[in-house]
Amino acid sequence: MEYVTAVPHPRSEAAAPPRSGRRSLAAALLSGAFGAAVALLATRQRWAEGTATVAGGNFPLTATGSDVTGVPAALAVVGLAALVAVFAVRRAGRFAVAALLTLSGAGIVAAALAGVADGSALDEKAAATTGDTSATVQALSHTAWPYAAAAGGVLILLAGLLALRYGPRWPAMSGRYERGMDRPRRSPRPVDPERPEEIWKALDRGEDPTGA
Repeated sequence: MEYVTAVPHPRSEAAAPPRSGRRSLAAALLSGAFGAAVALLATRQRWAEGTATVAGGNFPLTATGSDVTGVPAALAVVGLAALVAVFAVRRAGRFAVAALLTLSGAGIVAAALAGVADGSALDEKAAATTGDTSATVQALSHTAWPYAAAAGGVLILLAGLLALRYGPRWPAMSGRYERGMDRPRRSPRPVDPERPEEIWKALDRGEDPTGA
Protein backbone atom coordinates (compact mmCIF):
# COMPACT_ATOMS: atom_id res chain seq x y z
CA MET A 1 0.00 0.00 0.00
CA GLU A 2 1.34 3.40 -0.96
CA TYR A 3 0.86 6.39 1.24
CA VAL A 4 0.60 9.79 -0.35
CA THR A 5 1.36 12.72 1.87
CA ALA A 6 0.09 16.08 0.79
CA VAL A 7 2.89 18.52 1.40
CA PRO A 8 1.91 22.13 0.88
CA HIS A 9 4.16 24.00 -1.47
CA PRO A 10 6.07 26.75 0.25
CA ARG A 11 5.16 30.22 -0.82
CA SER A 12 7.61 31.59 -3.28
CA GLU A 13 9.52 34.52 -1.86
CA ALA A 14 10.23 35.74 -5.38
CA ALA A 15 6.65 36.99 -5.66
CA ALA A 16 7.09 39.44 -2.80
CA PRO A 17 9.55 41.81 -4.49
CA PRO A 18 7.43 42.32 -7.63
CA ARG A 19 4.34 42.96 -5.49
CA SER A 20 6.16 45.43 -3.26
CA GLY A 21 7.70 46.97 -6.35
CA ARG A 22 4.28 47.55 -7.93
CA ARG A 23 2.90 49.03 -4.72
CA SER A 24 5.86 51.34 -4.23
CA LEU A 25 5.70 52.36 -7.89
CA ALA A 26 2.03 53.29 -7.63
CA ALA A 27 2.60 55.11 -4.34
CA ALA A 28 5.52 57.09 -5.76
CA LEU A 29 3.63 58.09 -8.89
CA LEU A 30 0.56 59.22 -6.98
CA SER A 31 2.56 60.95 -4.26
CA GLY A 32 4.91 62.74 -6.64
CA ALA A 33 2.28 63.85 -9.14
CA PHE A 34 -0.17 64.99 -6.47
CA GLY A 35 2.57 66.74 -4.51
CA ALA A 36 3.75 68.67 -7.57
CA ALA A 37 0.18 69.70 -8.38
CA VAL A 38 -0.40 70.91 -4.80
CA ALA A 39 2.87 72.84 -4.71
CA LEU A 40 2.19 74.54 -8.06
CA LEU A 41 -1.38 75.40 -7.06
CA ALA A 42 -0.28 76.77 -3.68
CA THR A 43 2.28 79.13 -5.21
CA ARG A 44 -0.47 80.84 -7.18
CA GLN A 45 -2.53 81.59 -4.09
CA ARG A 46 -2.31 84.47 -1.59
CA TRP A 47 0.41 83.83 0.98
CA ALA A 48 0.58 87.16 2.80
CA GLU A 49 -1.45 90.32 3.24
CA GLY A 50 -1.04 93.64 4.97
CA THR A 51 -1.59 97.37 4.61
CA ALA A 52 0.41 100.38 3.53
CA THR A 53 -0.27 103.95 4.59
CA VAL A 54 -1.14 106.10 1.56
CA ALA A 55 -2.34 109.72 1.96
CA GLY A 56 -3.30 109.09 5.57
CA GLY A 57 -5.29 105.95 4.75
CA ASN A 58 -4.57 102.23 4.77
CA PHE A 59 -4.12 100.59 1.39
CA PRO A 60 -4.49 96.76 1.37
CA LEU A 61 -1.68 94.75 -0.16
CA THR A 62 -1.44 91.05 -0.96
CA ALA A 63 1.38 88.78 -2.12
CA THR A 64 1.04 85.39 -3.81
CA GLY A 65 3.42 82.52 -3.32
CA SER A 66 5.27 83.36 -6.52
CA ASP A 67 5.70 86.93 -5.25
CA VAL A 68 7.27 85.66 -2.03
CA THR A 69 9.55 83.01 -3.57
CA GLY A 70 9.80 81.25 -6.92
CA VAL A 71 11.67 78.27 -5.51
CA PRO A 72 8.69 75.96 -4.73
CA ALA A 73 7.18 76.29 -8.22
CA ALA A 74 10.54 75.76 -9.93
CA LEU A 75 11.38 72.72 -7.81
CA ALA A 76 7.90 71.28 -8.34
CA VAL A 77 8.53 71.31 -12.10
CA VAL A 78 11.98 69.77 -11.57
CA GLY A 79 10.51 67.10 -9.31
CA LEU A 80 7.80 66.26 -11.82
CA ALA A 81 10.39 65.91 -14.58
CA ALA A 82 12.56 63.74 -12.34
CA LEU A 83 9.57 61.53 -11.52
CA VAL A 84 9.10 60.81 -15.22
CA ALA A 85 12.83 60.44 -15.86
CA VAL A 86 13.11 57.73 -13.20
CA PHE A 87 11.57 55.27 -15.66
CA ALA A 88 13.81 56.29 -18.56
CA VAL A 89 17.11 55.47 -16.85
CA ARG A 90 18.60 52.54 -15.01
CA ARG A 91 21.11 51.68 -12.31
CA ALA A 92 23.28 54.68 -11.38
CA GLY A 93 21.22 57.02 -13.53
CA ARG A 94 18.03 56.00 -11.76
CA PHE A 95 19.66 56.53 -8.37
CA ALA A 96 20.82 60.02 -9.39
CA VAL A 97 17.37 61.00 -10.67
CA ALA A 98 15.72 59.61 -7.52
CA ALA A 99 18.13 61.68 -5.43
CA LEU A 100 17.20 64.77 -7.45
CA LEU A 101 13.52 64.01 -6.84
CA THR A 102 14.18 63.73 -3.11
CA LEU A 103 16.14 66.98 -2.99
CA SER A 104 13.41 68.77 -4.93
CA GLY A 105 10.84 67.80 -2.31
CA ALA A 106 13.12 68.83 0.54
CA GLY A 107 13.83 72.16 -1.16
CA ILE A 108 10.13 72.89 -1.57
CA VAL A 109 9.50 72.24 2.12
CA ALA A 110 12.37 74.49 3.19
CA ALA A 111 11.44 77.33 0.83
CA ALA A 112 7.74 77.21 1.70
CA LEU A 113 8.35 77.26 5.45
CA ALA A 114 10.84 80.10 5.04
CA GLY A 115 8.17 82.05 3.17
CA VAL A 116 5.76 81.88 6.09
CA ALA A 117 7.52 84.71 7.94
CA ASP A 118 8.83 86.54 4.86
CA GLY A 119 7.39 90.03 4.45
CA SER A 120 9.90 91.37 1.94
CA ALA A 121 7.53 90.96 -1.00
CA LEU A 122 4.90 93.11 0.70
CA ASP A 123 7.53 95.64 1.79
CA GLU A 124 8.52 96.07 -1.85
CA LYS A 125 4.88 96.56 -2.81
CA ALA A 126 4.44 99.07 0.02
CA ALA A 127 7.46 101.03 -1.19
CA ALA A 128 6.16 101.03 -4.76
CA THR A 129 2.66 102.06 -3.68
CA THR A 130 3.69 104.92 -1.37
CA GLY A 131 6.68 106.06 -3.38
CA ASP A 132 8.77 105.83 -0.22
CA THR A 133 11.64 103.36 -0.50
CA SER A 134 11.77 103.04 3.30
CA ALA A 135 8.08 102.19 3.66
CA THR A 136 7.15 98.84 5.14
CA VAL A 137 3.96 96.89 5.28
CA GLN A 138 1.80 97.04 8.40
CA ALA A 139 -0.54 94.49 9.96
CA LEU A 140 1.29 91.66 8.21
CA SER A 141 -0.49 88.28 8.24
CA HIS A 142 -0.08 85.00 6.40
CA THR A 143 -2.47 82.39 5.07
CA ALA A 144 -2.24 78.60 5.19
CA TRP A 145 -1.09 78.26 1.58
CA PRO A 146 2.64 78.18 2.43
CA TYR A 147 1.94 75.13 4.55
CA ALA A 148 0.03 73.57 1.66
CA ALA A 149 3.07 74.09 -0.55
CA ALA A 150 5.22 72.48 2.15
CA ALA A 151 2.83 69.52 2.25
CA GLY A 152 3.23 69.14 -1.51
CA GLY A 153 6.99 69.13 -1.01
CA VAL A 154 6.65 66.39 1.60
CA LEU A 155 4.77 64.24 -0.92
CA ILE A 156 7.48 64.77 -3.53
CA LEU A 157 10.09 63.96 -0.90
CA LEU A 158 8.23 60.73 -0.12
CA ALA A 159 8.19 59.81 -3.82
CA GLY A 160 11.94 60.37 -3.96
CA LEU A 161 12.57 58.18 -0.92
CA LEU A 162 10.45 55.42 -2.45
CA ALA A 163 12.43 55.72 -5.69
CA LEU A 164 15.70 55.45 -3.77
CA ARG A 165 14.51 52.39 -1.85
CA TYR A 166 12.52 50.47 -4.47
CA GLY A 167 13.69 52.06 -7.74
CA PRO A 168 15.87 49.08 -8.79
CA ARG A 169 12.72 46.90 -8.81
CA TRP A 170 10.76 49.23 -11.07
CA PRO A 171 10.55 48.63 -14.83
CA ALA A 172 12.14 50.97 -17.33
CA MET A 173 10.21 52.43 -20.24
CA SER A 174 12.91 51.58 -22.73
CA GLY A 175 13.52 48.03 -21.58
CA ARG A 176 11.05 46.36 -23.91
CA TYR A 177 12.27 48.29 -26.92
CA GLU A 178 15.91 47.58 -26.15
CA ARG A 179 15.20 43.86 -25.88
CA GLY A 180 13.39 43.98 -29.18
CA MET A 181 16.32 45.71 -30.88
CA ASP A 182 18.93 43.39 -29.40
CA ARG A 183 17.05 40.23 -30.32
CA PRO A 184 18.59 38.66 -33.44
CA ARG A 185 16.27 38.30 -36.35
CA ARG A 186 15.57 34.70 -37.27
CA SER A 187 16.20 33.69 -40.83
CA PRO A 188 13.17 32.27 -42.65
CA ARG A 189 12.85 28.52 -42.63
CA PRO A 190 13.41 26.88 -46.04
CA VAL A 191 10.16 26.06 -47.82
CA ASP A 192 9.59 22.58 -49.14
CA PRO A 193 8.39 23.02 -52.75
CA GLU A 194 6.66 19.65 -52.51
CA ARG A 195 4.29 20.97 -49.81
CA PRO A 196 1.88 23.63 -51.11
CA GLU A 197 0.70 24.57 -47.58
CA GLU A 198 4.22 25.75 -46.69
CA ILE A 199 4.34 27.84 -49.86
CA TRP A 200 1.09 29.57 -48.90
CA LYS A 201 2.33 30.17 -45.33
CA ALA A 202 5.54 31.71 -46.64
CA LEU A 203 3.54 34.01 -48.92
CA ASP A 204 1.37 35.05 -45.96
CA ARG A 205 4.51 35.94 -44.00
CA GLY A 206 5.75 38.07 -46.91
CA GLU A 207 8.61 35.68 -47.73
CA ASP A 208 9.79 34.47 -51.11
CA PRO A 209 9.09 30.73 -51.20
CA THR A 210 11.55 30.28 -54.05
CA GLY A 211 14.44 31.46 -51.87
CA ALA A 212 15.64 33.85 -54.60
